[in-house]
Amino acid sequence: MQRSVKRGLITAAAWAVLSTTAATAADTLTLAGLGGKVQDDLTATLFKPSAEKIGAELRTESHDGIAAVRVQVQSGAPGWDVAHLGAEDCAIGAAEGLFEPIDYSVVNRDGIPEGVRAKNWIATNTYSVVLAWRTDKYGDNPPKDWKDFWNVEKFPGRRALSVYPQEMMEIALLGDGVERDKVYPLDTKRSLAALEKIKPSVSVWWTSGAQSAQLLKDGEVDMEAIWGSRIAGVIADGAPVKFTYQDGVIGFGCVAILKGSKNVAAAQKLVANIVSPEMQARIPTMMGYYGPSNKKAFEATQFSADILAQSNASPENAAKQVTMQPTWWSENIQNVQEDFKNLIVQ
Repeated sequence: MQRSVKRGLITAAAWAVLSTTAATAADTLTLAGLGGKVQDDLTATLFKPSAEKIGAELRTESHDGIAAVRVQVQSGAPGWDVAHLGAEDCAIGAAEGLFEPIDYSVVNRDGIPEGVRAKNWIATNTYSVVLAWRTDKYGDNPPKDWKDFWNVEKFPGRRALSVYPQEMMEIALLGDGVERDKVYPLDTKRSLAALEKIKPSVSVWWTSGAQSAQLLKDGEVDMEAIWGSRIAGVIADGAPVKFTYQDGVIGFGCVAILKGSKNVAAAQKLVANIVSPEMQARIPTMMGYYGPSNKKAFEATQFSADILAQSNASPENAAKQVTMQPTWWSENIQNVQEDFKNLIVQ
């Protein structure tokens, strides 16, 4: 009789385990990102393998920024569980109460710098804005930093900058002689004055990464500020182009769990895996010119010298650059955006 009861208890326990496992495996998480190649690459590098690791099915959708996330949350029943955004948008969304708290008893934040993680979001990857130039224009005497970009007498030529104030305001200060460790908090008046000085030599204010790459590839400009990730294709296509990480600006992508998600517990596990050193260590080899947000990724894997030279976030390259401060931008973007736009259109 006791043996029968015991067997029954074991069977019940086994069924409980199987049910729990099945429920976990049946979790379907929806992650919405910024679309395009970067979302495809991040899905293959981080998002999908992280979902597989927790036994969840991952659906991906795309969005066009924080406004779309806002609409999802305000509906009261968001169709997305996790959003991938630029870090400044994560900071804006957190201030508006759009996100669930990150459970840091599940998500290990070790290795993620303090300025790019918060109560409601955490950085997932890095990118850089860099100085690139045509070698057929400048030969053996290329511009080395933003001070050279601003030196139109010594380095004449057509230039291109972005229509987005983020990163452009930082490089304007660097071009005006501000030291990297003094860039923040941004002196917006000095930055705008520096941009006003260079404006006559700016042939194009680009609006997309694809446009910036085409400008350089086709020789429509001689030097420009460009996302480092866009350099890869230009160089691979054989264009006479080089770039430097010197005085680049490191920005961040991030993830946040939408307020009202029905899958918060599973989403926490997904985020935990995305930012783990082991998963982050996939970025330098799978996503050239991007880098991990978790600095411990460079301890988790031994990378070749070529990979380290290419990754924007390798210790040597990161030391040459300014790190964007998402919270500063979330608090100041409204004040800066209008002045920056007016400068461009005048």
